[in-house]
Amino acid sequence: MPSRDYHESLWEAVPEGVEPALWPLRRRFLLDAVRPGDRVLDVGCGEGFFTAALLEAGAHPLGVDVAREPLRRARLRAPRAQLRLVEDGMPLPIADASFDAVWAGEVIEHVADTSGWLSELRRVLRPGGRLLLSTPAHDRLAVLALALRARAFDEHFDPRSDHLRFYTARTLRALLEDFRFEQVRIHRAGGVPGARRLMLASAVRARF
Repeated sequence: MPSRDYHESLWEAVPEGVEPALWPLRRRFLLDAVRPGDRVLDVGCGEGFFTAALLEAGAHPLGVDVAREPLRRARLRAPRAQLRLVEDGMPLPIADASFDAVWAGEVIEHVADTSGWLSELRRVLRPGGRLLLSTPAHDRLAVLALALRARAFDEHFDPRSDHLRFYTARTLRALLEDFRFEQVRIHRAGGVPGARRLMLASAVRARF
């Protein structure tokens, strides 16, 4: 199945208007890191919840996605937003150093070519710009909690899932530092202490 068709088929199973997981927490994390007037790239913008929030906060977002259906929904939610269809696995049609911040909410775990993807995000960030992302947490206690419930473990790691990568705070930090991001900060959130559901990460693009 061609990549575009695959992503469109995934969106067919997503009911329209469903609020993103842990929406208030992730929205607050993003808006706390963005200033009015900032140019922000919303990667994998989906239905445009975060793009719309960025607009309301006075930022200048561009939402991009690899499927047409979420962009159709995003145009209804945020009719003033700039939205663009991009090709999965291809360079972004965006000039170097175009953005003050890049937001990738629940995207990195779906990416096959992580190296190419991170290289592109770094390229479109200005030196000193901020990378902000969220991804499910897979620290040892969280995985242990899943392992104690066989059905939950099998569902979480279902090989038919669109989740391709599983990160711990340590592996995510090492990955971002390998791609010359500095001041990497990772905050665990959601769930209960010791078995958090989510990681919220921020990092700064090194100037050289």
